[in-house]
Amino acid sequence: MAATASADPLAPKAFGALGIRGYRAYLITLTLTMMADNVEHVISYWVAFQKFHSAALGGFAVVSHWLPYLLFSVSVGALNDRIDSRRIIQAGAILFALVSAGWGYFFLTDTLELWHAVVLLVLHGLAGVLWTTSSQVLLYDIVGPDSLQSAVRLSATARYLGVLVGPAVGSLVLITLGPTRGIFLNTVFYLPLIVWLIAAPYGRHLRGAAVASTRAVRGFADILRTVRDVAPNPVLSVMIVLAGAASFLVGNSYQAQMPGFAQDLGHGDPGSAYTMLLGADAAGALLAGILLESRGGIFAMQPRSAVRLFMAWALSLAAFALMRSYAVALVLLFCAGFFELSFSSMTQTLVQLNAPDAARGRVLGLYQMSALGLRTFSGVTVGLAGSLIDVHTSLAVAGATAIVVGAILLHRLRRVRAAAY
Repeated sequence: MAATASADPLAPKAFGALGIRGYRAYLITLTLTMMADNVEHVISYWVAFQKFHSAALGGFAVVSHWLPYLLFSVSVGALNDRIDSRRIIQAGAILFALVSAGWGYFFLTDTLELWHAVVLLVLHGLAGVLWTTSSQVLLYDIVGPDSLQSAVRLSATARYLGVLVGPAVGSLVLITLGPTRGIFLNTVFYLPLIVWLIAAPYGRHLRGAAVASTRAVRGFADILRTVRDVAPNPVLSVMIVLAGAASFLVGNSYQAQMPGFAQDLGHGDPGSAYTMLLGADAAGALLAGILLESRGGIFAMQPRSAVRLFMAWALSLAAFALMRSYAVALVLLFCAGFFELSFSSMTQTLVQLNAPDAARGRVLGLYQMSALGLRTFSGVTVGLAGSLIDVHTSLAVAGATAIVVGAILLHRLRRVRAAAY
């Protein structure tokens, strides 16, 4: 039986997961893959925009990136319960590399058509769900429960670093090498992950974990089965609902609206203001990763802590949406980034610690479906609603709704705790 969330499995050690050799390789390849993902976005989106000038294609790129997580995360998780996670991750990385090579072929031959772009974007989204979900399953096998909190937090920080570095590297490659040579170079960034996993000595089969049922993977039926399995567990159910609420109501949709926020705040050149606003959000997340890892006990590893951090994140964004002072807006975005990494890494850790071993893949798949797949709709709750009213109001309403959801989840946790005594 998984450890209970309230019993913190270890006295936190600063950057403890880095002492595990396999985790260091995992973290490096994770950062490179995340960077390559964003490099491809920079180059392919730029060329596609120059060729087609299609806002619809830009919107489809967002949907195709997140929708596979909604549709296939649980199925991929179920596969991880049955077969070697390393091979599924490699399949995702190879597909990533083939997509970059596919863009390169069409750039080189100047034969890119709209339907080519659509197919490549869909394949890229499928590669993402194969890699992300399976990587979370393998992470537990690499570090075990004792170092899981540190490993998840460092991995989340590395993802933010990849998101920050990727566009910068992509822009540099685009300028220096051009789109064709640059996108072919991008395929190389996936090789360390593919090569390392050939013989990496990690996986449920190597640690003698319980073997999952050999029943066929059944798509939607697996989702319903997993929901029924986690519903009686208050930690799993609350954390998965919490991640889904953040994803569905807000997600990262406010970042796409940042140029408009910069313009409305009226602080100098909108381009510079836009960059600083995005930087403040990312800087808050990076500081959270470093500070929480170096002072691991700053927040108790408990479901109530995760919910309160989630509510603080939502409050920061709602206040930012209504703010008219640029300086205060920067501070609020910094706080939002800090709280987002804090609650998201905590929810993932709690799900990992409480997931039954024989169904870990399915449970983590459900978590990824909730945390990432529901971002498919966040453009509606903030972006589309913002076009009907205004984006300041839509983001404020989304943040306020998230606070209400958090209050409901806190009430549920209090009832469960009271019933236990």
